[in-house]
Amino acid sequence: MPIDPYIPLLLGTVGLAALLPAQGAGADVASGASTAAIAFLFFLYGARLSTREALDGLKHWRLHVTVLVCTFVVFPVLGLAAGGLVPVFLTDPLYQGLLFCTLVPSTIQSSIAFTSIARGNVPAAICAGSFSSLAGIVVTPLLAAALLGGGTGGFSGDSLVKIVLQLLVPFLAGQVTRRWTGGFVARHRKVLGLVDRGSILLVVYTAFSEGMVQGVWHQVSPARLGGLLVIEAVLLAVMLALTWYGAKGFGFGREDRIAIQFAGSKKSLAAGLPMASVLFGAHASLAVLPLMLFHQMQLMVCAVIAKRRSRDPLPEPAPDDRAAPSRTEVGTGTRPG
Repeated sequence: MPIDPYIPLLLGTVGLAALLPAQGAGADVASGASTAAIAFLFFLYGARLSTREALDGLKHWRLHVTVLVCTFVVFPVLGLAAGGLVPVFLTDPLYQGLLFCTLVPSTIQSSIAFTSIARGNVPAAICAGSFSSLAGIVVTPLLAAALLGGGTGGFSGDSLVKIVLQLLVPFLAGQVTRRWTGGFVARHRKVLGLVDRGSILLVVYTAFSEGMVQGVWHQVSPARLGGLLVIEAVLLAVMLALTWYGAKGFGFGREDRIAIQFAGSKKSLAAGLPMASVLFGAHASLAVLPLMLFHQMQLMVCAVIAKRRSRDPLPEPAPDDRAAPSRTEVGTGTRPG
């Protein structure tokens, strides 16, 4: 099963923060750079998202609503249910991190990749992931305010203001300036992708440095981490089953069910890490740990599922389907390049 090459970099960043945490003036510099990196990250998100594709994707609204419900309703309900496992299997800080993991939006890149491997509805996966990421900028902080208000991190009105200034405003700026910046972003996708990942590494270093200074890692034991892994494995299995069989119950075809399963069962590390840094402050290190573990787990499991789905026999098209639009014309109106 594949290991995301980015995971060793994240772990290395955590190790660097443990050995050489930013302190004093260095912590102030790291915090300021992290804030700027987060803003730039969401500016790029806004510049990349095609407004036209998003509007075209509304034609397949039932699928997108299903993914959004899985991401922002079913996942948080399961996260709340996990509260019954505190304090036997989870400490309260780890549970807060697990609950936060269930609140973040879905992924885009991996959902598209796995949907393509499994021969699913790729344009629908593109739009579903984009809608989820867009909604998450607003929905995730609101859910965090409602469900984590009294927990670790001390979510407050100031946190909501920070979310608006650091995430929503740069995203909207990216959308507004997309007419001038969209071409540049598209031409330099690979280089800017490295900037994306570098920004997230800076966020992780800053968060874990603050955690080391505050001594939060003394609250975690190997047994607790083992319990967290088991709980996340069960959570992922439940969501994979619900998205697959639930989509079948709602009458979706095979290609749409694949898109729903891969887009509706994932959580975005790229979106969740910056949000956690803003929301949790010094407690962000423990808050993002469940998300980092869940991210790798979902990649490994979904890679296996996608390969198995790719070997499924495709149904013969009915005579009436010859005049119907192909699946690649649903969602974006264009074939993926």
